[in-house]
Formats: sequence, structure tokens, C-alpha cells
Amino acid sequence: MSSFSLTGTDLTTDRLVLRPWSTDELAAVLSGARLTHWAEDFPAEGDRVIAGFLTEHPDGLTDYGHRQIIERASGVVVGSIGLFWPPSNGSIEVGYGIVASRRGRGYAPEATRAIIEFALTAPGVNAVCADVELSNPASVRVLEKAGLHRWSEDTTTARFSTTAPAPSQR
Repeated sequence: MSSFSLTGTDLTTDRLVLRPWSTDELAAVLSGARLTHWAEDFPAEGDRVIAGFLTEHPDGLTDYGHRQIIERASGVVVGSIGLFWPPSNGSIEVGYGIVASRRGRGYAPEATRAIIEFALTAPGVNAVCADVELSNPASVRVLEKAGLHRWSEDTTTARFSTTAPAPSQR
């Protein structure tokens, strides 16, 4: 069973909409403007970094690129998630962030499951990976809840991944 539905370019889960960033929203983040449909603590520092990156690299604004995480019930932006396009050797990296006021609600694993499933439909993608600092156990749990498996680690970082099911299992 799919963890998301696709309507236009939006990925929709039970509680979230994952919507591509607009150029106006990127400009608002970079200029320090506040939009009415943002959570009071959005954007977080990571969102500002992503907005700068996407402004400099608009190729990240594809269907398989970066998205805002929006609560369906309120229409409020509560974070962002993205795939770092293009894939390398069939693998693509995922990154995400939820603002502090909305953490602990299961939004990050829900969004991550959906974006991973969607990523595995992209041409040339057969695996999704993520790196996480071991000093961030909440993010480790997000990746585990989203179905990724730890396959390596060093003293500071764990590497997680998942692969597409075999053609007979799809």
C-alpha cells in the first residue's frame, strides 16, 4: 500500500502535503520575510540553507527535488524535505527538518516514508540513503521508522539506506 498519493506535483500523506518550493517562498526565506502560512518558527536554519542552495541551483526544484512539509489540517508549513538530485550510481540522498514546535508528532518519518517511496519511482534511482550524526538520536529514530536500515557508521555518523523492491515485489 502506498504511503502517499500524487496530485499534480504535491505528494499527500495522511496528515501532510509535500509541496515543491515556489521561487516566491525561497525569496521570502532569504529576505527574512514572514509568510502567513508558515509555522511561527519556520523557517529553521536548515530551511534557510536549503533556500539559498535552491536559489543558486534551481535544478533542485524538480519533481524529485526539495519540498515544503505542510500540515494538511492547518495548511501551515512546518518543515522541509528533499532529495539531492541527481542520483549517483542509482542512489539518491534524502534530508529533512521539522520546526521545533511540530516535532514529536511523527511528521518526519511520515514525510520521509513518502518521499522515499516517490524517489524509488524516479528513473535511474534504486536506492535512497541518508547520513545522520549519532549525536542526534531523534533523527536516527526517524530514519528507522521510515524504513531505512543502518549499514555503516563511524564514531560520529551513521549511514542509512533502503533499496527498491525487486520487480516481482513492486
